[in-house]
Amino acid sequence: MAASQGRLVGSRGLHSTRCLLRTTNISTAKSTISKGIGAKECRRTFFISIFRQAVPTTQILMPALSPTMEEGTIVKWMKKEGDAVSPGDVLCEIETDKATISMDSDEEGILAKIIVPDGSKNVKINQLIALMVEEGVDYTQVEVPLDTETHRETELDSASVESSVAHGAGDVLMSPAVRVLLETYKLNPSLIQSTGPKGRLLKGDVLRYVAQGGQPFTKPVEVASPEAKVPTETTPLQPAKPSPQETVSAPKPVSSAPHPVVSSEHTDTPHTNMRRTIAKRLAESKATVPHTYASTNCVMDNLLKLRKGLEVKVSVNDFIIKAAALTLRQVPEMNAVWSGEEAQLLKDVDISVAVATDSGLITPIVKTADNLPLAEISSTLRDLASRAREGKLKLHEFQGGSFTISNLGMFGITEFSAVINPPQACIMAVGGTRPVLTADETIHSVMTVTLSCDRRMVDDELAARWLDAFKANIENPSRLLL
Repeated sequence: MAASQGRLVGSRGLHSTRCLLRTTNISTAKSTISKGIGAKECRRTFFISIFRQAVPTTQILMPALSPTMEEGTIVKWMKKEGDAVSPGDVLCEIETDKATISMDSDEEGILAKIIVPDGSKNVKINQLIALMVEEGVDYTQVEVPLDTETHRETELDSASVESSVAHGAGDVLMSPAVRVLLETYKLNPSLIQSTGPKGRLLKGDVLRYVAQGGQPFTKPVEVASPEAKVPTETTPLQPAKPSPQETVSAPKPVSSAPHPVVSSEHTDTPHTNMRRTIAKRLAESKATVPHTYASTNCVMDNLLKLRKGLEVKVSVNDFIIKAAALTLRQVPEMNAVWSGEEAQLLKDVDISVAVATDSGLITPIVKTADNLPLAEISSTLRDLASRAREGKLKLHEFQGGSFTISNLGMFGITEFSAVINPPQACIMAVGGTRPVLTADETIHSVMTVTLSCDRRMVDDELAARWLDAFKANIENPSRLLL
């Protein structure tokens, strides 16, 4: 091809085949030929183009911040384009399937280009999200690589010939399929809340609007593509007439949080990444892990009396964590995880504690709880729980653990069973302390704990032995102070 193009150059009076060979692409060569530019000007144009593309950049990719993470949401960029970045600086906050985690920089330089903006959902791992350059480099000259997913999406949108339809509220981006729906139901696109990227109107937005009784136009909507036909087999629905309370207003800006979809019969609440992962893992746990259960009642009189006399403020839950950790040290066969084929006994006793957050349940870990005094367990757990609710836990603070405790006693629950958190062997469900009248007509404070065990690792005899040791530790709390 280069040789034939060179002959073409010669036939037009351009005496340098090298001019064409040095241009960046065929379109540039054709432009050079048509304009009759000489070899000197061609080489100059080529070298200027090379200079513009030679700005060295460091690519910032979407990281995998948890073992199960496949995609995430960029909640907020903490740095702006042109800001200096040092190693350890927080670049952005990312919502994973577990929590909202800060992404730190490993490089030093200037944040040149943010490719994926705030609030972008379903960003896949290893997708390019930003570019950095070294200090002293003009970051404004950085160009986004054409092979990024963002550019492929833009090219795809251009190929589908998306059009803008103006109806007072501004231009609305849409695809041909959406235009067909608008024509079918005779709807005004500016009155429909759009949830797509860059304010793009999606098919789901139109269908949701129709399901909610959206008001049709008095005349058909004019669309940009006259050849887009309405399928003959599609019969337009007759949407319900809206009530005065449903007066349509201009669409509101779309936030990064999922929007509930309300209809007359039900409300659809989209899952966050975290809740979607929780649902998936719980379903897999119940489907693949053979659960077995065992319960016991613990008399809490001695513990409650000892707690009142302590100078340090600790909770009943702190005692439970300490007692469970010591019991795992006494019965080490329970301190195990499933490897896929067999049980693996762990050396450290790391207790995962279930904490409820607005995004879902998360289990921060109290490391080496068997070696910590009660006061340190209390302060550690308060700090972990506080940062868990704020979404500021680091990955190692909630990934792993050898045993989980879920306590619903503070919510008035007396007894329940919990789902095992794989690959752990057990989870203990703790109910609230309640007064119980015994056979000798004495009232005692009693707490019920229920152990859920993976039957592949823990048989009934082992579970009973562990519960017996736990009961002895919790009913003799002076052991927990040693």
